Amino acid sequence: MLSFREEYLYWRLAHLLIREHGYRFLQLSKSQKEIWLENTEKNDSSFVRIHLHDLDWSNWMQRDIQLTLINGESVRKQLRRRHAHVLNIYVTPYPPVDDYEFRLEKPLVHPKGGKTKVTTIICDRQSGAQQLEELFSSSFDFNLQEDYEQGEIEIEKKAFLLAVEEKIKSEKALLNNGKPIFTYLFIGIQVLIFLLMEFAGGSTNTSVLIQFGAKVNWLILHDGEWWRLFTPIVIHIGLLHLLMNTMALYYLGIMVEKIYGNLRFLFIYLFAGFTGALASLLFSSSISAGASGAIFGCFGALLYFGLIYPKLFKRTMGFNIIILIAVNLIFGFSIPGIDNAGHIGGLIGGFLASAIVHFPNTKKFLYQISAVVLSGFLVTGAIQFSFATPGKFVDEHSALVLAQSYIEKEQFDAAYTILNEFNIENKETVNTLFLLSFSEIKMGKIQEAKTHLYKVIQLKPDFHEAFYNLSIVYYNEENISKAIEYASQALSLQPSNQDYKSWLNEITSSDRESSALGA
Repeated sequence: MLSFREEYLYWRLAHLLIREHGYRFLQLSKSQKEIWLENTEKNDSSFVRIHLHDLDWSNWMQRDIQLTLINGESVRKQLRRRHAHVLNIYVTPYPPVDDYEFRLEKPLVHPKGGKTKVTTIICDRQSGAQQLEELFSSSFDFNLQEDYEQGEIEIEKKAFLLAVEEKIKSEKALLNNGKPIFTYLFIGIQVLIFLLMEFAGGSTNTSVLIQFGAKVNWLILHDGEWWRLFTPIVIHIGLLHLLMNTMALYYLGIMVEKIYGNLRFLFIYLFAGFTGALASLLFSSSISAGASGAIFGCFGALLYFGLIYPKLFKRTMGFNIIILIAVNLIFGFSIPGIDNAGHIGGLIGGFLASAIVHFPNTKKFLYQISAVVLSGFLVTGAIQFSFATPGKFVDEHSALVLAQSYIEKEQFDAAYTILNEFNIENKETVNTLFLLSFSEIKMGKIQEAKTHLYKVIQLKPDFHEAFYNLSIVYYNEENISKAIEYASQALSLQPSNQDYKSWLNEITSSDRESSALGA
């Protein structure tokens, strides 16, 4: 028959497992005779079920163990664990009166898949404490007396419930370290910048993107505009891009800022945006912008949280976060035009930044120092590598777009510089050569312009614009016959071009007039 001694031991054991052995409360039965706990400190998925019961016959115990196995399998599936090991502890005055030892020799394994098993021990007045000490590799200070009063039982029960409450509060505290001030601030800033860009000519207009600070490899590496590794965080290309990133920032930013606190979140977000842009500089020559790198930094911050608090991470967000990261990366690799280098760079940067700042009111010096050293090594190495071969990080499209923006501003020397250096460091193309020749004409470098126009014709004999520009150049040199020759070739390639017709008529008439005057 159960006594106050067994009740005290029952509550005392549950209390010690919560307070001193890192277990988390899962369930208390209505009768308050059965408690389920989960281990939160070890990587394995282990559970403890404590049952206060006066064991009489081993048949009943066997049926109860089988029921515990079924319940353990249900808990495993509910918590999404690959495997589960349930330590089933009976707190009882005496063991069963019949033969029972053979039922406890081996763990009971679930017949479907064998992913859950139950190991059972009996904690009675004669034994049990020693087995517990061996299983938990720790001594249990039960301070057992021969008898207890009801008030002492209530005190131990309240101590257990208080330990459960404190554990829940401590977990909630890890997930709530402040209001998401900077998340809302960044959302407001990127919406404001988007509106300003729309008024300035449109957020999809390349010149506007460059003006507002998009990542342009040439300007970063040749003109030293390193601030362009930060400004893309708040710039977006089109309304859909803005909406997607704003929604992602709203959900992820709030979560991360609550976990890490305001200033830590600010550092994580900016550092991840920086490393995302830096990775994009190294692996993508396109003009780019967007908060995606910084948002992936939020993913990285949550992964670091999962490294430090794996059980809490799995229980609260883990599976969903990992699926979101995988889906976004697959989406980025499968659809052209998405800067996946920036995403991966932001993910790594967010993880490292989180390791540097760690969590509020806690320190992990080895992790933090290692993260500082690794971050410094990666950033320094990336910058030095990009400086060593700057021309390799600019593609034809970016060079043409940037040069065209300079030409529109009549900054022909700047357009000439980028196109000339691009052609030196990369393979010459008809488009870069043609635009280079146009800049040279405007700068008075006529002979160089003619040389490059001839190269264009060699590479692409049907490039009618090159013939037309050669005609203009020769006309300005008063070589009318050559001007007429190249104007005629341009018109033959584009018979319906009215500008070519008008030009050919004009210079032909001019030639006739000159001939008449000469006669």
